[in-house]
Amino acid sequence: MKTLSILLLIAFMHVTLTAQEKETAATGEVPQPETFESTQTVNIKGKTYTLRTVTGTHLLRDENDEPIAHFGFTHYALPGGKNRPIIFAFNGGPLSASFWLHFGILGPKRIVINDPGYTAPAPYQVVKNEFSVLDKADLVMIDPVGVGFSRPVGKAKWEDFWGVDQDIRSIGLFIEQYLIQAEKMNAPKYLLGESYGTFRNAGLVKHLQDKGIAMNGVIMVSAVFELQHLLFGPGDDTAYLIHFPTYAATAWYHNRIPDKNPNLEAFIAEVRAFTGEQYAPALLKGDQLGASEKQAVAAKLATYSGLSAQYWMKADLRVTNQEYFQELLREQGETVGRLDSRFTGINEDLLGQTAQTDPQSDAISPPYIAAYKEYLYGDLGVRKDWTYTTTAGTREGFKWDWKHQGNIQWNAQVAVSTLPDMATAMKRNPNLKILILNGYYDLATVFYGVEHSINHMGLTPELKKNIIMKYYEAGHMMYTHEPSMAKFKADVDAFIMETAPQ
Repeated sequence: MKTLSILLLIAFMHVTLTAQEKETAATGEVPQPETFESTQTVNIKGKTYTLRTVTGTHLLRDENDEPIAHFGFTHYALPGGKNRPIIFAFNGGPLSASFWLHFGILGPKRIVINDPGYTAPAPYQVVKNEFSVLDKADLVMIDPVGVGFSRPVGKAKWEDFWGVDQDIRSIGLFIEQYLIQAEKMNAPKYLLGESYGTFRNAGLVKHLQDKGIAMNGVIMVSAVFELQHLLFGPGDDTAYLIHFPTYAATAWYHNRIPDKNPNLEAFIAEVRAFTGEQYAPALLKGDQLGASEKQAVAAKLATYSGLSAQYWMKADLRVTNQEYFQELLREQGETVGRLDSRFTGINEDLLGQTAQTDPQSDAISPPYIAAYKEYLYGDLGVRKDWTYTTTAGTREGFKWDWKHQGNIQWNAQVAVSTLPDMATAMKRNPNLKILILNGYYDLATVFYGVEHSINHMGLTPELKKNIIMKYYEAGHMMYTHEPSMAKFKADVDAFIMETAPQ
């Protein structure tokens, strides 16, 4: 894809004005925000937690206390826990609402998915979420301006929020204002983001730190810090290299590897070595690579990837992720998932070079959306005339501004990256720790790309120990896979216990 695609774009959603937006347009005034309170419970490890829950909108103010947005959120808190840790969590996109994390792994309830297949039609199964983080921390689910119930008010416009720096600023304003409102400024604080939410996190942690709000930790779910890793740009071999180990993991899962090593981690270690020691030097040579050497590399690529050596030769040893989705199971009439390559779907164009759909998104979107909205308007008691927008891609004129401070030189966009922000934040706060959760079958934000980024941060060996890497035998949303849910819970619990003063 030529740009970072909107996470799980729901094509059948309609562009509408919400009730709040109609009210603002009709009066020209700033309407008051509205919240809805309820009590939710969750049972974790045999103990029941009763949570005061507030969902709705916060009146976001700019640096001069002028109202600029109604900012949507849901806050779960254990009564009396003033210094209890608090997590601010969001999804990615840009720009996606936070219901995926909310109803998949973090909140008090979760949707049950037929992983890795298609979930049967409604009624869907919703259960108390034994993997929730709510036994360890209060939780604030954030919907950035453009999704959920969040939208501009006063003199503000959509474009004031739709961009890398604009997004970091507005979410930073919300977090600071909400910490003050909730009397949690002195509590242990965490950011948790998924996909583009990790790109956001890397910039946001420095932004907040510069304002005197230091995080105890940052949790990155399916991370990407450099847009170049996703774009397969002309003359840039990086994306081809960092995607290859995930191609290999996908082929391993679908039994396209001859005499495969039964141990996935051992197999991946072998592929990492090949990628760094043989594949990367071959691509670096360009057309100076000899014919026999090129044939040898193509044969090795074929062995690990499940694609033929002839296909690799035709591709000049460079296969994009979209081409891989379409080619791996073409003879079986199937395509594999981008967000989770364990999922497969019908190949709609057997002659096509790129996939026309993402089977994982097709499989899980309807149950997630329907079940979450039932919970939102039912259990949480939100007004039914409020429209919950799942993705800003349904809004007319949506366009993301990718410019970021520090990424411009000679008036040219030399990078789209928040990696330097994260490196600076860690160097200026040696207590800051980062937990990164990677899915081996995630072909949207690949694990080898995260490793590449971390290895180029310029951190001392001691400081680099503050980055903790965990791996899952699942995809981008590893929490659709129940064994990975348990591991997710254990990894996040351990991280909070390590970084929050006891």
